[in-house]
Amino acid sequence: MSDYKAPVKDMLFALRHLAQYESNSALPGYADADFETAKAIVEECAKLCETVVAPLNPIGDKNPSTWSHGEVTTPPGFKEAYRQYAESGWQSLQHPAEFGGQAMPKTLATVCMEIVNSANLSFALCPLLTDGATEALLTAASAEVKQRYLPKMISGEWTGSMNLTEPQAGSDLELVRTRAEPQPDGSYRIFGTKIFITYGEHDMADNIVHLVLARVPSAPPGVKGISLFVVPKYLVNDDGSIGARNDVHCVSIEHKLGIKASPTAVLQYGDHGGAIGYIVGEENRGLEYMFVMMNAARFAVGVQGIAVAERAYQQAVGYARERVQSRPVDGSSPKAVPIIQHPDVKRMLMTMRALTEGCRGLAYSAAALFDSMHGDPDEEARCRSQRRYEFLVPLIKGFATEMSVEVASLGIQVHGGMGFIEETGAAQHLRDARILTIYEGTTAI
Repeated sequence: MSDYKAPVKDMLFALRHLAQYESNSALPGYADADFETAKAIVEECAKLCETVVAPLNPIGDKNPSTWSHGEVTTPPGFKEAYRQYAESGWQSLQHPAEFGGQAMPKTLATVCMEIVNSANLSFALCPLLTDGATEALLTAASAEVKQRYLPKMISGEWTGSMNLTEPQAGSDLELVRTRAEPQPDGSYRIFGTKIFITYGEHDMADNIVHLVLARVPSAPPGVKGISLFVVPKYLVNDDGSIGARNDVHCVSIEHKLGIKASPTAVLQYGDHGGAIGYIVGEENRGLEYMFVMMNAARFAVGVQGIAVAERAYQQAVGYARERVQSRPVDGSSPKAVPIIQHPDVKRMLMTMRALTEGCRGLAYSAAALFDSMHGDPDEEARCRSQRRYEFLVPLIKGFATEMSVEVASLGIQVHGGMGFIEETGAAQHLRDARILTIYEGTTAI
């Protein structure tokens, strides 16, 4: 597998000229986020991801996360890389200063999100889900819940997970059966099984904050009867320290086509008396709140598609420059030449790059709308930006992920027979990309 080099020049062009970053960074609250600062942040993110995170990508593919007696061990180097990622402040980049964040624009955070996902998709899923859980809690949680969980999540000391799916409830969430029984002290006891929980169990952080959909006894049927709960792996004491282990346990992890380093857990709640959970917002409004996290995740998954496509393109163009095969059909050379000089290879590489850069521009522009809808002092402008952002998110999620599969497949074609050989690394990009059209909303749905 070729080394990853963040396309910083292309990213900054899209940031400045397509997302119109300088106009957006002039919004209230972003005084410390001018373009030169953004450029420096992107360059620092690139350094970390190129030197620390990207080399772990093939290692994680060959040495997947493992499960033993309820504990999950991530691949060699992942725990140390995540610690460095968190301690360097990357988890806090876009979140509010009130809870320890750096309050940078989502537009800038999106560029960094693309870089870390290109470097290592399996690794990046962990901070991605923490970002989504953070957004959901910021939107709907009580002041007490925010204060208890958000500072440690934003610092990266704790991670977040999203618990929707159950064996009988995939896309159809009205079939959710996990139940939440209210307790006299205001907490709830959670009972049920959740499947396909990305980073639902791992060894990279001190605690995992699960956001769980469940039903209270009085809930009406269907999706209008779903509530959202915070269920930590370890209970949190009043002073913020970690307390006793909660009654949530990982009973297995999946063996997957791609993103093998990312543990996809089956979580069992309440086998020993009930997992202790805390309501987010109001009862029976859980799906509404969870959609904040889901929308954040859907946008991020679209960015993942762009990220994998960029990595597949870099892999393919690097190979095409070195692989010598055949004389060019235009007669420009009497000898065999690198295949990048052949017209059909050029066509494939240009298609890969055009699709990737087009989707990048769309995603960065949508992120700018997100910043506008939260920060523009003009209410009409905020509403207009919100409508446009909400329109674009499913397009970015749907098209950019389908695009990533096409681009990764073209990358294999550029490699020819060597693309079908695992040692070159081209196949990993296609296997990793294949999940993107499925999770956080299957394309056709």
